[in-house]
Amino acid sequence: MELHDVWFVLIAVLWTGYFFLEGFDFGVGILTKLLARDRLEKRVLINTIGPVWDGNEVWLLTAGGATFAAFPEWYATLFSGFYLALLIILVCLIVRGVAFEYRAKRPEENWQRNWETAIFWTSLIPAFLWGVAFGNIVRGVKIDKNFEYVGNFWDLLNPYALLGGLVTLTLFTFHGAVFTALKTVGDIRERARKLATVVGLVTAVVALIFLLWTQVDSGDGKSLVALVVAVAALVAALVANQAGREGWSFALSGVTIVAAVAMLFLSLFPNVMPSSLNADWSLTVTNASSSPYTLKIMTWCAAIATPIVLLYQGWTYWVFRKRIGTQHIAADAAAGAMH
Repeated sequence: MELHDVWFVLIAVLWTGYFFLEGFDFGVGILTKLLARDRLEKRVLINTIGPVWDGNEVWLLTAGGATFAAFPEWYATLFSGFYLALLIILVCLIVRGVAFEYRAKRPEENWQRNWETAIFWTSLIPAFLWGVAFGNIVRGVKIDKNFEYVGNFWDLLNPYALLGGLVTLTLFTFHGAVFTALKTVGDIRERARKLATVVGLVTAVVALIFLLWTQVDSGDGKSLVALVVAVAALVAALVANQAGREGWSFALSGVTIVAAVAMLFLSLFPNVMPSSLNADWSLTVTNASSSPYTLKIMTWCAAIATPIVLLYQGWTYWVFRKRIGTQHIAADAAAGAMH
């Protein structure tokens, strides 16, 4: 296997890790409006992802940096062609981070409510737009012979890509709901399981349509296997959720995300960004990659740094593995008042 093929796989793994991890905290952010009944329950939801949300976003930075270094032509065409959509995502991620940090800085109800509203919208919008972006990458966009995007923003809002946005939005919400059920106790846990069932059924319908569309358009035998795994894992996650097995449900919803993203990248390879104007103008792992020397240096750096990052992030999740509920926040507030 050539190094540019290896880095295509590594970038696929980085995006998969990002969607697996950021997917559930996007989902939790969305649930602050759909599930939480009062401010106390919103605090419970936000606290479930409080220690990990910023670490999850590191995967996005790494995926973007790896794309820039390994496939500069892909990076340039992608970020120039999808500039407005990616700018909206970037602004949302910035505001979302500020909202997490500033929400509790002042006690006024309006202050906290406004930041909580910001958390909801800046979770929902990226969850939708990432699906739109990857839908367009797989479907193909208007790239000319100079490898430059010559379409406009409205070309990106086609039926296939919009359906992809609905898939990521519903799938991340489902992923967040089963994560909430896994991380909470009491009434909010039970309601999260019930909501996960409803959202999961909707996800199953839209995801099946989208993945079948992808398979018909650009799939092969390998992508078909990934499609079957994704659908089977989602059904199994719903069954586990109904049985009250939150750990299994969360793991299986994660497998659904992994298999779905794998299917998209398998459908894409050896292209990294197909041209809808002329197949000969498509960006591929060969014509979009950096030099072999650059890829070799990157491979050594990745081999050293990646295990360290994975160990640290795994340790973080282990430390903050316990469930929480409204009683824990009430107890913390009472303890704070005593001091």
